[in-house]
Parts: sequence; structure tokens; C-alpha cells
Amino acid sequence: MQHDIYIYLLLMSAVTLSIRILPLLLIRGEIRNTFLRSFLYYVPYVTLAVMTFPSMVEATKSPISGTAALLLGLTLAWRGASLFTVAATCCIIVFVTELFL
Repeated sequence: MQHDIYIYLLLMSAVTLSIRILPLLLIRGEIRNTFLRSFLYYVPYVTLAVMTFPSMVEATKSPISGTAALLLGLTLAWRGASLFTVAATCCIIVFVTELFL
């Protein structure tokens, strides 16, 4: 049983290091492909969204309040509201909906 843990750790380390080191070794010049450049440009944003949106809905007592805050926050951000306005409004929406649910 203890021996398996070391195998798992070694395998996870190899995968993590290969993902980080192989691009540095294989890609020497500038990436000129526009599709690949745009894909790499949006990877951090997509990763942040994938980690953030589910936790916004699940962090509240009721998924309804989290979903309402998420939808209202997206709407406000889309219309150009400031970050403070969006965050404060989402907090108020969660407070009010959990107060009545």
C-alpha cells in the first residue's frame, strides 16, 4: 500500500513536469499560427471561468441565490459596470435571496 503512493507521486510529477517542460523544449521560435495564438491567449480566462463559475453557485446555501447572483453579475459586467458595483450587487442579491428562501 505504501509502495503505491510513491508510484502515484512519481507518475503525477512526470505528467506535471512534462506538461511544463515539453513546450519549452519543442517550441523554439515565435508561434505564427493565428488560431493557436488565439487559443493560447484565451486558455487562462477559460481556466479561471471553469474554476470560478461552479463555486459561485455552490458556495451559497441555495444554488438559486448563487445562480441569480451569477446571472445578474454577468449582465452588469456585460453592460460595463465596474468590478466593485458587480461584486457589491452580487453580494446583496445573495443576501436578499437567502433571507427569503
